[in-house]
Amino acid sequence: MLTLFFITSCAIFNPDEKMINQMAAEAYEKVKTEAKLSNNLEWKNMVDRVARKIAEESGQDHEWEWMLIESPEVNAWAMPGGKIAVYTGIMPIAKNEAGLAAILGHEVAHVTLDHGKERYAQAIRGNVAGLVIGTATAVGGQLLCKSESCQLLTGLGGAAAGFAITFFDRKFSREAEIEADKKGLTYMAQSGYEPTEAIAVWSRMHEATKGAQPPEFLSTHPSPETRKENIKGWLPEAQKEYSQSPNQLGSGQSI
Repeated sequence: MLTLFFITSCAIFNPDEKMINQMAAEAYEKVKTEAKLSNNLEWKNMVDRVARKIAEESGQDHEWEWMLIESPEVNAWAMPGGKIAVYTGIMPIAKNEAGLAAILGHEVAHVTLDHGKERYAQAIRGNVAGLVIGTATAVGGQLLCKSESCQLLTGLGGAAAGFAITFFDRKFSREAEIEADKKGLTYMAQSGYEPTEAIAVWSRMHEATKGAQPPEFLSTHPSPETRKENIKGWLPEAQKEYSQSPNQLGSGQSI
């Protein structure tokens, strides 16, 4: 028994890509089962259409999946292996397909840049070992969670609870968020969406939450001013990518 525990622990404390992707896929399936998925067919089709374009432009052969969760929470996230969720609360702020492309480009970039795997590996090397190997209880796990997605998974207990706490409630670094902004802008432009819309959507995002506690989605993102200046600096290259796109869609369909 001790030997088995040691082998299992070693695998979890030194997770490889296959193992992390498998845990992410299992957690994602649980979210799909337990969360309230949106019945808004127009929005679902838009998420599918835009996410498919962005994923194709990434050039990475993941088993990409995306879902639209019915929730007022202003949020979107991506797990390792290409598992993406968009919350209906973020759709009005996206305003159009190009705004949604900026958001989804950012999330796809987190996947292609391996930010989720890095975040998970850092958490494993930290102080959440017992949670990861499945000892988290539903109540104890939920007390450690801040996000809706984390609470959903910890309510199920077991390994899903450990993954939820390490993944959802351990934030990306500011540097990772900036990298995802830059790469996401490129994906957006290559997909045929006007890259200047990225400035507009991030401005709307911060305006919508001004004076309130930042939503989970923005908690470690650059300040609005920094983000705007960053995007302006990247725009010449993004505009070049956009001009070379075979299907220039502008801002696309309105939400």
